[in-house]
Amino acid sequence: MNRNELTRIAETWFSNQGWKPFAFQKQTWTAFLQKKNGLLNAPTGSGKTYALWVPIVLDYLKKNPDYKTKHKKGLKAIWITPLRALSVEIEQSAQRFADEIGSGLTVGIRTGDTPQKVRAAQKKSMPDLLITTPESLQLLLSSKNYDKTFKNLNAVMVDEWHELLGTKRGVQMELALSRLKTVSKHLRIWGISATIGNLEQAREVLLGPNSEAFENSVLIRANLKKKISVKSIIPEKMEKFPWRGHLGLHLIDEVVPIIKNSRTTLLFTNTRSQCELWFQKLMHKYPEFAGEVAMHHGSINKETRLWVEQAIRNETLKAVVCTSSLDLGVDFAPVETIIQIGGPKGVARFLQRAGRSGHQPGKESVIHFLPTHAIELIEASALQKAVQKTAVEDRIPYLLSFDVLVQYLTTLAVSNGFFPKKIWPEIKSTFCFQGITEDEWLWILNFVTKGSQSLQAYDEYKKIEIEEDGLFKVNNRGIAMRHRLQIGTIVSDAVLSVKYLKGGYIGTIEEWFISKLTPGDVFTFAGRNLELVRIKSMQVLVRKSKKKTSKVPSWMGGRMAFSAQMSELLREEMYAASASTAAGSSEKSDELKALQPILERQQKESIIPKQDEFLIETFKTREGYHAIFYPFEGRFVHEALGSLLAYRISLLSPISFSIAFNDYGFELLSDQEIDMQQVLDNDLFSAEFLMDDLYKSLNATEMARRKFRDIAVIAGMVFTGYPNKLIKSKHLQSSSQLLFSVFKDYEDDNLLYLQSFRETFEHQLEEGRLRMALERIQHQKSIWKNCEKPTPFSFPIITDRLREKLSSEKLEDRIKKMLKSLEN
Repeated sequence: MNRNELTRIAETWFSNQGWKPFAFQKQTWTAFLQKKNGLLNAPTGSGKTYALWVPIVLDYLKKNPDYKTKHKKGLKAIWITPLRALSVEIEQSAQRFADEIGSGLTVGIRTGDTPQKVRAAQKKSMPDLLITTPESLQLLLSSKNYDKTFKNLNAVMVDEWHELLGTKRGVQMELALSRLKTVSKHLRIWGISATIGNLEQAREVLLGPNSEAFENSVLIRANLKKKISVKSIIPEKMEKFPWRGHLGLHLIDEVVPIIKNSRTTLLFTNTRSQCELWFQKLMHKYPEFAGEVAMHHGSINKETRLWVEQAIRNETLKAVVCTSSLDLGVDFAPVETIIQIGGPKGVARFLQRAGRSGHQPGKESVIHFLPTHAIELIEASALQKAVQKTAVEDRIPYLLSFDVLVQYLTTLAVSNGFFPKKIWPEIKSTFCFQGITEDEWLWILNFVTKGSQSLQAYDEYKKIEIEEDGLFKVNNRGIAMRHRLQIGTIVSDAVLSVKYLKGGYIGTIEEWFISKLTPGDVFTFAGRNLELVRIKSMQVLVRKSKKKTSKVPSWMGGRMAFSAQMSELLREEMYAASASTAAGSSEKSDELKALQPILERQQKESIIPKQDEFLIETFKTREGYHAIFYPFEGRFVHEALGSLLAYRISLLSPISFSIAFNDYGFELLSDQEIDMQQVLDNDLFSAEFLMDDLYKSLNATEMARRKFRDIAVIAGMVFTGYPNKLIKSKHLQSSSQLLFSVFKDYEDDNLLYLQSFRETFEHQLEEGRLRMALERIQHQKSIWKNCEKPTPFSFPIITDRLREKLSSEKLEDRIKKMLKSLEN
């Protein structure tokens, strides 16, 4: 069959469904059949699965003209998905096409959720298309004779590549692909990505810079202009002094009519705690929703999550309160409405969520934005513009992640073993390790065979043996088993299962939250009020409670920070607000019109900064002397800036501070007055000596020590335990801290030790972004306003600090008193 005949088969199938293939789907079919690799940029719900599965099937028909009578067994294609929740969807779509054109091809899933029985059957006979995750692919590479499994592999598709790109799971994929390119001679590699800023670089990272695969590749964009409309839920009465958390739940009555008027609504929250709170309040205030509203987040048990996903498809649920667990590709055609609670912190995330509604080609997506405090309406106004421009973030790839490399080499040594000479060019061909030196490579080989210099006396760090012929191999069954249990790069706090006393699994919760509770305490989880009975061998045993007040769990990964793109949009919107307030302009968005009372009050008490201005406010309250700075750069940058400035001020005069910050600015609070003129005269916002000063101001060693725990776990230096017998978080911490201290004192050139500092600065403190913020502030005119009392802009920051100390009831009382005195 020639290419035209093949495409006709697909087009006939499409027309039988009442569809017409898009131009980007046909382009992808052609490129794949021409043996090209590539990256497909297409929005959620546009038919990406059929863009790539169709040509794989057609390619099989072309190579096997007798496919109807003779089925050629064996793995032909792998589909990588970052979320297990997506696999069922892809399986159904792929199997449907394969069956209806009579190809005889089979589709199977292999993830952490796949039962042992199914895995064993797959070992004997692999499906033609395997849908799996980056971790499960590494597990396959750790099994004996994996090269035979992958010998006839023709294609690897990496779905949602933008989600993997800026993470160590992306590095895992780069390494796996470098091996598969050698093992599978006719391999084609394709990535699928929603819009990101650095698409060209994304293709380079996926295929390897300067590689043959990259040279023979294309970037295909689906130019489907999706109409997205953003509707803000604007409160009737606007508080003049906004604070986080207050407004959101007060707007619950505005949300209910939206839920009632649409078939299905997803309410996206930014954190699991917020998800639990909203669900609880909704059920409490509107009990008639019982059975019609559900909740979905990553810590709830798998059965419940799958049930919720299916119920959305069947339209048996009216609404689901969820987190980013439903951000990606799960295909829910019936979702009509999206409500975003609070600023989404990034344009790409907002567009991704908006795309869940009208999740069909040509349909309009509607997303309602609900601010959790009034100033978030400026974000909503900025997002309106971002949606028109599709101005989205870059994803920054990791470089030289030695911990992932150590894990990968152990994986290869557990299966067939490896010869360093053969593997070195493969590793060097990846984006992550293109800059690795021969000395670093020799250090890594030394580390996996002998442990590092300072650990050579301990046998447990000597995992890989060198055999007579120079093969690097793991021969110890215990080491191999422990390694397989720990494959992966997602390191989180130790998680405990939550179960009823009489049996019945509810979900998982992080150890650090539970460790703060005592038996008898009541907490909300999975929409229920639960009383803690006791903690027994990594299980939290609970019973249902009728108590009305309860603690809401929070998760360590809870807080998201502004992306650089979002910060820039916010600043532009703020400058526009400043100009329009000054000129009384009528050309304002509805959001800025609603904010008018706040903006006028801010202008009266202080100023709204213009583009060339940097605002600093000082005032005194009974808590002490406040200095508030407004870079509008996101909480992570503000955390670092606050520490940096506090350190630099303390060099001028001995003074100690407590620091608070949010996405808009940061506060230094002290019991003595800061000489602000001295701060301005001494150019304390200089980017000179930045690394040095950050190191001293932030206790960078402490931050690196925390980062090192993850690196030690990924590199297999610390074992996290067996299933149902996980090692407690504090023990992991102390084991990794001990190693960190040994390297600090005796081996400070250890690559993994140095990596912990590099990652702290590059990823946690976003050092590049911090430097740019300082350079921008230096070019702006600093305007210092000595105010009589807190301003509308400063109010969310000072109340956020109180939140750490007070319970929510006491916080609300305290804020009411503060508001009363401000209104007077």
